[in-house]
Amino acid sequence: MLRVDPVKPGETGSRERLLAALRKAPRALREDLWTVAADPMPRMGEPGYPVWRPVFWLVMVMFAAFVAVFSVSQFRWYYQLGDYATLLGLAQAVALVVAMSRPVPAWWAVTIAMVTVALVSEPNVGPGQLYPWAISGVTAQAGVLLLLALRVRPRVAVEALTISVLAGLACSTFFPRAHNDDVPSAVAILAAAVVVGTALRGRRMARTELVVQAEITSEERARRTLLEERNRIARELHDVVAHHMSVISIQAQVAPHLVENPSEELKENLAGIRENAVEALTELRRVLGVLRSEDALPEGARHAPQPTLDRLDELVGKVRGAGLTIATETRGKRRPLPPGVELSAFRIVQEALSNVMRHAPGAEVRVEIGYRSTGITIRVTNTAPDRPVTPSQSIGHGLLGMRERTAMLDGEFSNGPTPEGGYEVAAMLPLEDSS
Repeated sequence: MLRVDPVKPGETGSRERLLAALRKAPRALREDLWTVAADPMPRMGEPGYPVWRPVFWLVMVMFAAFVAVFSVSQFRWYYQLGDYATLLGLAQAVALVVAMSRPVPAWWAVTIAMVTVALVSEPNVGPGQLYPWAISGVTAQAGVLLLLALRVRPRVAVEALTISVLAGLACSTFFPRAHNDDVPSAVAILAAAVVVGTALRGRRMARTELVVQAEITSEERARRTLLEERNRIARELHDVVAHHMSVISIQAQVAPHLVENPSEELKENLAGIRENAVEALTELRRVLGVLRSEDALPEGARHAPQPTLDRLDELVGKVRGAGLTIATETRGKRRPLPPGVELSAFRIVQEALSNVMRHAPGAEVRVEIGYRSTGITIRVTNTAPDRPVTPSQSIGHGLLGMRERTAMLDGEFSNGPTPEGGYEVAAMLPLEDSS
């Protein structure tokens, strides 16, 4: 009685995978080897390629010329190919040069040339003649396979080597005329060429990856250094500025309780001082958050509203509470502006008014905002101060900051004294969509 052994599940899975791989093999071969796409040698200076590329090209051209002369001579006199000798010899030589830029078509060319030589020369092959590869043929094919393996994946190089070997075996098997079978030695030479080319390609890829990793490491190191520097600046700002602003806020809150029957004007001024100190602390914390964050816009800054010209009246009111006389004028129709323009315009006005309070106490100030089709104009002027001002001993950054904000938006900025003894700051911020 015939007994049928059951098929184990593992064997069934392996067989299915094998059949699936065999079904995919023709498509993989077509995608890998049926192409004429250019694949040039790496350019000079690229990672993993020697600096002597021109010398390499010269050597390859000279080697191709030698192969051409040797092949034509061997095919004509040794294999009796007659008129075919020149054509086939030049084809092998040209394939070596073409392999520098298109290795797959060059490999097809030398493989077809090898088969053609075997077919045409077979009636003239004697017992002592090498067949199916001639010396020049195996030399050209090894050179092309080496250049192919330098550029393509190892799988593609192995596929090309396999097809070359199968073509040689077919020629040697189906044409049984007595000859000196050089298939074993030719296979060894071709396989060595593929192994050397694959090894050199792996070395080049490793060096390229090493260079890329070195660049990434350098960028990470620079970014880490930048973050450390920004954290240091943030700590210094916090230690120097935040402490004093907190003290000012607390003192302004406590001061009314230290005076017997304080006036309403004193309470209002002290409340304004405290409110300005608290707002300055809020702005400082926002700046510190930017400095301490790797992103240009940290989570807190993304959700915190940035000041715009809608808060101009609020800003003017605070400055009036500090004792300045301010007049404002808006020309043109108020309309929404890009966020960057809105923020820069508000900051320019804010810094200009701060400069007036520091350097021109008691002066009269005029703020003019003009809306145009091409942008927005800002003009802040003040009269001469009504009392002497102690010159500042520190280098201010207010005008520099206003100029940088304007330059960032490709705008125009000017500042300087007026004929009446006052000072003027003017800026024009263009709109991004202006024509």
